[in-house]
Amino acid sequence: MWLSGLHVPESYLTALVQATCRRNSWPLDRSTLFTLVTKFQDADEVTERAGQGCFVSGLYLEGAGWDLERGCLTKSKPKVLVVDLPVLKIIPIEAHRLKLQNTFRTPVYTTSTRRNAMGVGLVFEADLFTTKHISHWVLQGVCLTLNSD
Repeated sequence: MWLSGLHVPESYLTALVQATCRRNSWPLDRSTLFTLVTKFQDADEVTERAGQGCFVSGLYLEGAGWDLERGCLTKSKPKVLVVDLPVLKIIPIEAHRLKLQNTFRTPVYTTSTRRNAMGVGLVFEADLFTTKHISHWVLQGVCLTLNSD
């Protein structure tokens, strides 16, 4: 799914959670999203079905780099402000089953200004693996955006 192509991407993610909760008889208010960065650099490389959840492409990482081999956040290269994030797998899950360690809950915004004309911009939070303390990435201002402008 090319999430950037949707006018209101939050509605797609909400529908994804609702459909999964209905299929598995989970309570909707106790469900959340878990994300996993795949090794796929491009959406065309994805040949498998997501099963539960979906694959999302077209996300841009600001304030950090991504190490494809280790699958974690890295310090950004000099003069490189924005990098393409590999394909992201979004999986609805029951909140009490989600146990995250060494993970930075990265905000995903619609634009690089981190808001749209109505002052709204946060779409969801993605889970990105890290080997550094979370405060390092917060101070770097790391985020994901749907548009690279």
